[in-house]
Amino acid sequence: MSMTVTTYLTYLAVAVPLTIWVARTLSRNGRIFLIDVFDGNEAFADAVNRLLVVGFYLLNLGFVTLFLRSKNPVLDASGVFEALSVKLGIVMLVLGGMHLANVWVFNRIRRRSQAERLATPPVPPNAVLAPQPEPPLNYGY
Repeated sequence: MSMTVTTYLTYLAVAVPLTIWVARTLSRNGRIFLIDVFDGNEAFADAVNRLLVVGFYLLNLGFVTLFLRSKNPVLDASGVFEALSVKLGIVMLVLGGMHLANVWVFNRIRRRSQAERLATPPVPPNAVLAPQPEPPLNYGY
């Protein structure tokens, strides 16, 4: 078996479980955030969470497989580590970028829904008060 094939197999053995672990962690810990984003609608939040996980898998595992190919053959053990560090580093950056993009989008949705809730007063005003003049300052002299 050549060093290039060893690099490919090691890359897949690390990148695929890493992607699965990140997706499960985001799904499990993101549920609470999604419930808040969707105003306590747990069924809707769970459905969106499952769709996000499927999209995450498709996008990231697709990237992992497309990024498998190497332009230069790997000739020795140090080449294996160099190729793996570049490939796995880029995969981790893409996974982190996807996570930040998801959090940013849902935070915008959350802020907009909170702003809509705060835009309407909880009780309509029943009167308008006229401005009162300020009392004179009394320094106790």
